[in-house]
Amino acid sequence: MGMNYQRYERVPVMHYPEREWPDRQIERAPMWCSVDLRDGNQALIDPMQVDEKIEFYNLLIKLGFKQIEVGFPAASQIEYDFIRKLIEENRVPDDVYLQVLAQCRKEQIDRTFECIQGCKNVIFHIYNSTSTLQRDVVFHKNREEVKELALQGTAWVKEGAKNFDGDLILEYSPESYTGTEPDYALEVCNAVIDAWKPAKEHPMIINLPSTVEMTTPNVFADRVEWTSRRLHSREAVILSVHPHNDRGTGTAAAELALLGGADRLEGTLFGNGERTGNLDLLNVAYNMFSQGVDPELNIGNINEIIEVTERCNKMPLDARHPYGGKLVFTSFSGSHQDAINKGMQAMRERNSQKWAVPYLAIDPADIGRQYEPIVRINSQSGKGGVAFVMDTYFGFKLPKAMQREFADVIQAESEKQGEVTPDQIMQAFRESYLDRKEPLHFRKLQVMDLSNETDSSFDTKVRVTYTDNGREKVFEAVGNGPLDAVKRGVRENLHREVRILDYTEHALTSGSDSQAAAYIHMLDENSGKVTWGVGVSSNITRASVRAMFSAMNRLGVETPGVADN
Repeated sequence: MGMNYQRYERVPVMHYPEREWPDRQIERAPMWCSVDLRDGNQALIDPMQVDEKIEFYNLLIKLGFKQIEVGFPAASQIEYDFIRKLIEENRVPDDVYLQVLAQCRKEQIDRTFECIQGCKNVIFHIYNSTSTLQRDVVFHKNREEVKELALQGTAWVKEGAKNFDGDLILEYSPESYTGTEPDYALEVCNAVIDAWKPAKEHPMIINLPSTVEMTTPNVFADRVEWTSRRLHSREAVILSVHPHNDRGTGTAAAELALLGGADRLEGTLFGNGERTGNLDLLNVAYNMFSQGVDPELNIGNINEIIEVTERCNKMPLDARHPYGGKLVFTSFSGSHQDAINKGMQAMRERNSQKWAVPYLAIDPADIGRQYEPIVRINSQSGKGGVAFVMDTYFGFKLPKAMQREFADVIQAESEKQGEVTPDQIMQAFRESYLDRKEPLHFRKLQVMDLSNETDSSFDTKVRVTYTDNGREKVFEAVGNGPLDAVKRGVRENLHREVRILDYTEHALTSGSDSQAAAYIHMLDENSGKVTWGVGVSSNITRASVRAMFSAMNRLGVETPGVADN
């Protein structure tokens, strides 16, 4: 049985072929206005108390917001008292505008003026709904009557402003703009502009709210550009948008609106708001940052922003939320992990100052996420991710040929338990390689130089002390170099026919107490088995011998990750 889609009518699309916004780019930050303390707060299950509002307000100031909507003082005594507290305790910096909201009703406008007395800078935000549907079913008024409400509200604010000592900017919103006929919304806005008479030196704000997001972002962009071109006194008007997220495209609508001529964005941190939320201002700001545009906000420590927002809103941030979610800078996919690993290595090798890593639009460290694991390991992960963890967390640069062998060990573990943590990966590495000391446990190495002895065809002699199933044994052998001598001694004394296929080494740490890691790829010529061994020591020769013994023990015992030729 199909869904009853025929109940719903398509929202009309403007015919606007002269649009120019598709050829534009966002090149500078807009004016930012946070409405967390009003629009966001009214949508909380448990609205903020005064101390929480103060904490959130202080965060917004710290982040660099210069316009903050702090409440609807005529509708709530709590909001009235909060705004008075900000003013009377001198909590408003000289370059910050407090924004207050009122309907186009005289008693609300008068009460709001009482509340803001003593404030240096105020945005007085009035609104009335202009939508076709609300004119019909809510207000039962025609177009002229609804426009008259807006003009009457403007006149009341103009009258009240005469007795206000601070700087006052008028903001007018035709609420439910997306549900209003474009020509009528423009008519009302221009009527308000003509009544207020703004000047370029002292502009007003026209705010176009997507009170309910009703269609695709390109349609909104068309309407914003169309309106922007037709507003009266455009040079004296700051064009603002207030997108909601009902269709899940609030960020796209805001970004396209900026291309369409909007100068200002209203929204909230992480998009808290009615229904599916307001515009996420941080999403837009970090998007700009990722394109090399200065967002002009102090948002380099996203963890602090998350902490305060979650505490004050009493709502957790989704793990997949753009930029802020716990999982957004992580990768479980093996192919993704491999690409990230190679991208990080390439940047280091090239000493590149430009960020260019596959699957990571920005460096997590640039927004304070340097302690978050970029790569996380589960059964879908691959060798690149395991190698990344071993290098990034523990300094072990696994040879490329070894990565698959160890990844198989970790995959077997992840299939049993799910996600495997870095510490669990390191523990498996110790058990599989570093601590593989049975039945042969290397104990001591002495190296003697034979290069001055004319009767010897070898340049090195070694004396190796080890235990075999707990019994201490010693062998001596000669060869060309310590590793060759030990290998010959193994053949002659342990009767193990082994061949070293590959060898690599690197320093683990720097300084006088530095450790070296050695990796040996070994073939047992009798059985045909191959595996890797790993050894660590402050002496690279001892590390190499430990790696040999590690590999011999792995060859002698069936373990995950030991493959047949």
